Amino acid sequence: MKKLLILITMVCLVCLILAGCADTETSWETGEVIRGDLVISASVKEGNLEMRHKEYLSFGTMGEVRVLLVEKGDKVVKGQMLARLDTGPLELKLKLAEDRCGMAQGRYEMTQVDFEMAEHKLMQTIYPMYTGAYISDLPGTWLALEEAEGGLEEAQRLMELGEVDDTQVQLELLEAGVAKAKEKLHSTRWALPLSVRLIELQRDQAKTALDMAKLEVVTVGRELEMVELELAKAVIAAPFDGMVADVYIHEGQQLSTAAYASPAIYLVDPSKVEMIGDIDEMDISGVRLGQEALVTLDALPHKKVKGKVTFVSPTGKVWEDEVSYETTITLLSPDEELKDGMSATADIVTDRRNNVLMIPNRAIRGSLERAWVEVVTNDKAEKRQVTLGLTDGVCTEVLSGLKEGERVVLR
Repeated sequence: MKKLLILITMVCLVCLILAGCADTETSWETGEVIRGDLVISASVKEGNLEMRHKEYLSFGTMGEVRVLLVEKGDKVVKGQMLARLDTGPLELKLKLAEDRCGMAQGRYEMTQVDFEMAEHKLMQTIYPMYTGAYISDLPGTWLALEEAEGGLEEAQRLMELGEVDDTQVQLELLEAGVAKAKEKLHSTRWALPLSVRLIELQRDQAKTALDMAKLEVVTVGRELEMVELELAKAVIAAPFDGMVADVYIHEGQQLSTAAYASPAIYLVDPSKVEMIGDIDEMDISGVRLGQEALVTLDALPHKKVKGKVTFVSPTGKVWEDEVSYETTITLLSPDEELKDGMSATADIVTDRRNNVLMIPNRAIRGSLERAWVEVVTNDKAEKRQVTLGLTDGVCTEVLSGLKEGERVVLR
């Protein structure tokens, strides 16, 4: 009886083992042939967000901060005045310069009329009555005119350099040179009647007065420009639309020579944000300008921001035998959650197949040229040749050999 029980137990154990082996042979881990979008991407690592437009603004001259119109967080538009120094003395100086400029212009116009009248009178006197009736020392006349012209050019040069005193000295030398030229000119025109020579002298005097009036207009205009420039340096205006990130001055503060150039306001433009990171050399060949990218932020893991590639460096960076290329991705719709300097990564879409058949890579057997899979049909695994396309490393596109919904055996 005891031997019979032992025999029955052994038979049951063998049956259980055989049943388990049968289950192992007929049960597989399978995957479904599905239809979807296959996306190939290159990773941008160790990146940071950077606002494209950001600038520290400062005054260009010293003085007292009279007006401060913004504070942290204020949004401003391009050209908006943000702060101003006490400009009272400069505004008075500007008014005086404008008045001087107007008077100099008036004198220039008057001397121009006088010269034109003298020129006309001389021409009416000489022509046609005295044409060819006298001899002129042309070489001497030309030399005298060249000397006078050189003096005028030197005066203009000094005026452009802002050397007002030296300009005045040069004008006096110019006037003496013109007088000398007149004297030499009239000494050679001995054949002309005295009345004609007097009219000619009047014309020359009018020309000298016109040149000096023109030079005065230029000199005073330069002084006006310098005052206007000083006035502009006393005002801080927004160079672009943006947000005030920080303010370092206060009303009533006296800015000394050493302090006026220090930053007064920090302005950023949060609407233009870029991600700058590195791409490994193994992925860089597929990256092109304009490609779509998806940016992920370490501080905001729930947030995905779309962007596009706007720069790929042509030169690589070598670090511990690894080569990478700096890449810039411009974010398409940044919002207030994004901060300058945030750590980020990105995936650049280098290729895409929409609405294609796909299988897991674990189902593929053979080689790329002669690939095959095992398809489960009626609880049996059937070997089938397939033609493959694009792969993202996890799934692969199936060009032929399978239908949507079929199940394949996974390794």
